[in-house]
Amino acid sequence: MNILQNISLQAYNTFGIDVKAKEFVEVHSLEELKTLCSVFNLLERNILVLGGGSNILLTKDFEGMVICNRLEGIEKLHEDDEFIWVKAMAGEVWHHFVLWCIQRGYAGIENLSLIPGCVGAAPMQNIGAYGVEIKDVFDSLEAVEIATGEMKTFTRAACKFGYRESVFKHEAKGKYIISSVTFKLYKQPRFNTSYGAIQQVLDKKGVKELSIKAISDAVIEIRSSKLPDPKKLGNSGSFFKNPEIPSMQFEQLKQQYADMVGYPASPGFTKVAAGWLIEQCGWKGKVVGNTGSHKDQALVLVNYGGATGAEIWQLAMDIQQSVKDKFGIEIVPEVNVI
Repeated sequence: MNILQNISLQAYNTFGIDVKAKEFVEVHSLEELKTLCSVFNLLERNILVLGGGSNILLTKDFEGMVICNRLEGIEKLHEDDEFIWVKAMAGEVWHHFVLWCIQRGYAGIENLSLIPGCVGAAPMQNIGAYGVEIKDVFDSLEAVEIATGEMKTFTRAACKFGYRESVFKHEAKGKYIISSVTFKLYKQPRFNTSYGAIQQVLDKKGVKELSIKAISDAVIEIRSSKLPDPKKLGNSGSFFKNPEIPSMQFEQLKQQYADMVGYPASPGFTKVAAGWLIEQCGWKGKVVGNTGSHKDQALVLVNYGGATGAEIWQLAMDIQQSVKDKFGIEIVPEVNVI
């Protein structure tokens, strides 16, 4: 375990922001992670845990220790007549894990194909797409307590999942480092093709017999057509959450904007498409300096090359304010701003 000094994080975040970390260490085993927690007094340091770096915006140099989670490994734990329990280490690339499950016929996460990042970030963010969220297939996770270096297991209830939310973004923030996640997957698929354009793509491709691979392929095609590849154009995927507003407010706005997009949410609330709101404010495809809102998906903010995190954050705040001014709706960032 080698602790490096003053390392550029440009290769470790999908926005491609060139800031430095005062200290940087890659952790490749559970033993290394426990040692790091117990020997280096991490509670007394400012720390940042990175996996794929896909849900973060770095606005300045990090005056602390960046821990890059490289824990790898996938194993089937046990099964019954209906379910299969699969454990994946936190440093596994999420999409690789999805494909691993699909190849073995383990169903439940095919709609989450091609989401960037690593397994450890999935429950932190309760990632979701096309009608499926992590909480739907989550069993438990293991994490190392930073204060003691000891392992703790979190059940589904203990994670307190919400829309792009979990306990790890609130009261447990900065207290644990996730080491592995166990998923409860289906032996018999429960196909979900009603969200977005999945069914249209399946029809276009002439799919006669539905399968989890067919759904995964459709999701990959949709995401590839709408979202830029971070390896080619710096971005973090969807920058803002879809806001939930009172259904009465939605109906009033719908009278003024007939094509306004909304979906039923919690009782009395409607989830509004943030991308639609941003597009209506004229941001889609707009370039501001080295940043901008992507031409195919207004919800994706991009780094056209050489942008600083502060520039992207200023763009985000300007977009946020324009949506509030036009619609009276507050859109909240989904990414973690450091």
